[in-house]
Amino acid sequence: MKKHFCSLLSLGIVLIVLSCSSSDNTVIEQEETSEVLIEETEVNEEEEPEEEPEIENEESLIVWENWYLSVPIDNGDGKATSIFYEDIVNEQLTNEESEYFYKNDDGTYTMFTRFTGFTTSGTSELGDKYCRTELREFWQGNQSTDDNWYMDEGTHILETTLNVDFVEGNGRTIIAQIHGKETEGLEGSPATVKIRWNSGTIQLDYYTVPNDNEPWTSTYDNKIDVADVDNEIFTFKLKIEDGKCYYALECEAKDISIDYTLMYDYVGNGYAYQNYFKTGNYFGWHDDYEQTAQVTLRKVVTDHY
Repeated sequence: MKKHFCSLLSLGIVLIVLSCSSSDNTVIEQEETSEVLIEETEVNEEEEPEEEPEIENEESLIVWENWYLSVPIDNGDGKATSIFYEDIVNEQLTNEESEYFYKNDDGTYTMFTRFTGFTTSGTSELGDKYCRTELREFWQGNQSTDDNWYMDEGTHILETTLNVDFVEGNGRTIIAQIHGKETEGLEGSPATVKIRWNSGTIQLDYYTVPNDNEPWTSTYDNKIDVADVDNEIFTFKLKIEDGKCYYALECEAKDISIDYTLMYDYVGNGYAYQNYFKTGNYFGWHDDYEQTAQVTLRKVVTDHY
């Protein structure tokens, strides 16, 4: 009996010890797990995932119905190829066309060009005309080159945002224009205002009133060096208001903020042509087939009222 009691007593002590040990281990495991969870929570709080940058709605970047694109590829008739907005928005350009114009992952557009001999006015030999990858405006969205505006009617604004990636050759390409169209009773179709990127400097080249009723040509023009933007992103603005032409320039990277500045009073000097805006990469090089230029178009806005 005594021996049996001792055995039971020993067994009870063992069970109590095992129970305490198991309980202690459970507490330790729970504490360790809690510490890990706390550490992970602290890490997660410190390392919040970065928000994806917002990309502007494509329609706000470019309203394609208001433009068509010219690329220096033979259209079958010896002239540059015109690409209309349906093919651009539906991404239906051919492989050859896509060498000169394509959409980037961030919604911008690359406009590449070289001298190929195929210009908007026909085939050109070396040293004659220039080639371009450039947008031409349809101001009311009508798909016709008769969709133009007059300087003596209303206000007309272009704001084009881009950067020049590189320009080989002589370092010059035209990134925006006000172009005159053949108009009844007037001679020619003047390249009235040209905005040129020249080795990093933005230049204005604008026609002034000719002598003795001669046509508006580069024979009578003025040039202004506006500012140096190099390869940074900039926005160039043109505005026609009350027949007068104004320009403005913004480039955040260069701390440039030039408000609208009067360039020339066109209507006051007898200018009466129809007009349209252009923007892109009109390469000022035609000495060989090797040199190239590239512009990234980021946004273009027009307003007419």
